[in-house]
Amino acid sequence: MELPDKAAAVSRMQHYIEAHLDEEITLDDLANAAGYSKYHAVRIFRELTHRTPLETVRSLRLTRAAQSLQNADDRIVDVAMNSGFDSHDGFTRAFSRQFGITPKKYHAETPPVNWFIHNPIEAYYALKEGKEPMPKEPIKRTLTVTAVERPVRKLILVRSVKATEYFSFCEEMGCDWDGLFNSISEKFDTPALLTLPPNLIKPGTGNTASGVEVPLDYSKPIPAGCEAIELPPCTMLYFQGASFEDENDFGEAIGLLWELMDAYDPKLYGFEYKPELAPYFNFGAGAKTGARMAVPVEKL
Repeated sequence: MELPDKAAAVSRMQHYIEAHLDEEITLDDLANAAGYSKYHAVRIFRELTHRTPLETVRSLRLTRAAQSLQNADDRIVDVAMNSGFDSHDGFTRAFSRQFGITPKKYHAETPPVNWFIHNPIEAYYALKEGKEPMPKEPIKRTLTVTAVERPVRKLILVRSVKATEYFSFCEEMGCDWDGLFNSISEKFDTPALLTLPPNLIKPGTGNTASGVEVPLDYSKPIPAGCEAIELPPCTMLYFQGASFEDENDFGEAIGLLWELMDAYDPKLYGFEYKPELAPYFNFGAGAKTGARMAVPVEKL
């Protein structure tokens, strides 16, 4: 896929940031990576990502710090130094501005916060605009199915009103949900886009949501804009697609997994679909992991 010039420049800056996050990153470095002046590099980065390059660097480092602070053995001062801050006080101020909580309190309580997710600009164009066909190794049409028993549990979710897929959900509800739900260390699995059955849809809302499952005794604060509902015990069939080479093929991988799932007959293996028991979970796709989804079933 050939990106527009501005998007290609932003992509180069994003990749530079990821590769050098442990080092000092200057605007000169980023402008060189982009191939533009510092002024123009900052302008197009902000235009396409809604934040400046150095704001992105700081947000990524603070998110990594928050991840480290979920480990009870890590000292706050060590996390601050490893995150590129010269002082404990400076780190505390920056962390508090980013997450609305001090590092000390977060280290002790680890409530859900909005971790920053650095979405590559090329992924947006690959899914939103479509990719030009090019010679490549096709994704293998393989499917692995695993039955997982789930106990009574909570589902923390944010609902939409009219969204039907990922982009319309983000346009309506924002894209911070991924980082927010990833910050919940007690989650059973990674955050997912949810397709809700009719019995879980509230009046005035749609069938698309996002969320994570957590244990029934989860007692930390429920983030603003979210709610927690109880799900009954059930069996979840996890569908796993094949790995693939190009990260930008995630849309194709998800579509292929849906196709393979449509052809799968659970009754041949002693199950039947029971959508009223839980949502359909779409965990997305990564090149190394392949696409993943989960659906509720009941034993025959």
